[in-house]
This record gives sequence, structure tokens and C-alpha cells, in this order.
Amino acid sequence: MAQTNNNKIAMFSAKKYWDKHFESVSGIDKYKITNIDAQLNENTASLAKGHTAVCPFVNDVVDDKTLHILHQGGTRVLLLRSTGFNHVNLKVAQDLGMTVMHVPGYSPASIAEYAVAMMLTLNRRLIKASRRVFEGNFELSSLDGFEMNGKTVGVCGTGNIGMILCRILMGFGCKVIAYDVRENPECIKMGVKYVSLEEIWAQSDIISLHVPLLKDTKHMINPTTIDKMKNNVMIINTSRGGLVDTKAVIKGIKSGKIGYLGLDVYEEEADLFFEDKSETIIQDDKLARLTTFCNVLVTGHQAWFTNKSLDEICKTTINNFASFLSGNATKANVVEYKPISN
Repeated sequence: MAQTNNNKIAMFSAKKYWDKHFESVSGIDKYKITNIDAQLNENTASLAKGHTAVCPFVNDVVDDKTLHILHQGGTRVLLLRSTGFNHVNLKVAQDLGMTVMHVPGYSPASIAEYAVAMMLTLNRRLIKASRRVFEGNFELSSLDGFEMNGKTVGVCGTGNIGMILCRILMGFGCKVIAYDVRENPECIKMGVKYVSLEEIWAQSDIISLHVPLLKDTKHMINPTTIDKMKNNVMIINTSRGGLVDTKAVIKGIKSGKIGYLGLDVYEEEADLFFEDKSETIIQDDKLARLTTFCNVLVTGHQAWFTNKSLDEICKTTINNFASFLSGNATKANVVEYKPISN
């Protein structure tokens, strides 16, 4: 077994902006962080040899092969720089005796606010309007939008992000309905009505997704559910790309069923997002098709990207490592494998 230095962290997908925020964390001088710009997968996992901790980001591939290589190299804890953990094979990690820790929450307002920004940008056609002005065209034709006031917004998932979104939308005068396996008392208190998913699809003028990517939520936006929606519906996804069946929404846009689509995440984003691909030919035909529609807004998984979020992620990540080394890993931040019961 490889020897490890207990204070060493191998950080993958380590863009420069992470350095700045990790350096500001109190007590960071106790640890040695090796920045690895490459994505973590079975081909790069050996770079972490000798590091007790590996720190992956959302599009890193922490599958069974990757985990076995990491374990052989001495890694004993995964410090996820994210809330979601769908990119980690938790069963294999557990079988290998590896601890998986995540960041349960970091400035949920950043994502809720971004979802609203996408709604307003699509509704009021701000990108098209801005381009016209740059061209010296101040004509208003086809820039008409609708008032948010009085519209029905269906919020799927009412954890911290969804709850804040509900509060913002209530301020706009929207009628907010929601679906979640656990109803949030704070949402009920502010006047949010919980309904079934069937009612979300049927009643909503705008649908915003804030649920984790699980077996039961994968492609929750699909041909069947889209068919049940109102004509000209707006769909916003700032959660996980796999919630949306891309082929289905393309078909829905072409038919006119979907009037507006805002995606900050994309189901095939792993080899694209967080990288500069401006000098390459994008091979993804579905993404290329999405960018041709005038009523579609695609951004590169940036809803979370604020200074406060970066600070919170870095602080929690280092605190997670400190608690692991002390033998008292914070239970609230430990992710455990839970088999699906029949």
C-alpha cells in the first residue's frame, strides 16, 4: 500500500479561481493542496497517489475503476466540492472503506436568484434586445414579454434553493405551486401550495427544477411529461442536466409546446462545461441544435458561481478534512450509500 501524508489533498478540475478562495480559508497552511487541472477519471486517478484526500468537482468521474485506483494510491476520503454526489459510486466507496463528504449547502440564494434571472432574460428577450442596440437597432417588434405577476410557477424541489426561489416568486406576485417528497413548512407558511407532479405539469406557466439527480428523477422532463404541459410553457433547469431529456425538449421546442427553455446544466456537459472550447468544433449535435433556437438560453453551469458560494465551499471542504483527520467526521456532511429497497 502506498504511503500517504495525512495533510495532502489532490484537487482535480482545479481552475485558478479555486486557488484564490482556498487560500483565504483560515488554517489552510496546515494542508498541502496539489492542484490538478485535469478532470478526475480512471486515466488521471493515479495522479493522486500519496494523497489522503481527493477533492473532486461535479463533472469528475468517480466511478468504481477510479475509486479502486485512488484507494490503491492511499486515498481515504473524498472531499466533494458540491452538494450533489451523483458522480460518485457510493457503494464502491463504502466497500473500500473510503469516507465521502460533501458541502450540504452554500449560498442557496445564488442559484435561486440565477433561476429567476433566466426566467426574466427569456421572458423579456434581453439578449436579443441587447444585440439590437449594439447594431443601432432600437425597434421593439418581437421583444414583447409577459408579466410574471399572476403567472403560475411550479417549483420541483423545495429544499433551501427551492424555498428561496418560492419566496422571490411570491414577491413577483406569482401563484407558486410545488412538489417535493418532503413538504417544507416554511413554504407552506408563505402560501405555497403543494401538489402532485401531474398538477405541476398541467397547471404551470413556468416550471423550475431543484431536485437531485436520482434514479427516480432522471429525465423527469420527457416526452410524456412535456405532452401534459401547457402550450408555450417555460422550463428552467439549474439543478442537474440529467433531469431533462434533451431530445424531448428539442422536439417540444420545434412543436411549439415549449415556448422558453433555460438550461444552466446539460446532461452531456461533463466533457464540455468548465473548459474553453472556443477553438474546437463542438461534436455534440444536441447542444449545437439547442443553441440555434431564439427561445433557448444555455449557460455553462454557473448558477452557483458567486464569491460567497466559492468561500463557503472552500471553508466547508477544509473543515470536512479537518474533522476526518481528527477521527470525528461531521456526520451531517458524510454521504453514505443507501441501497434502494424494493
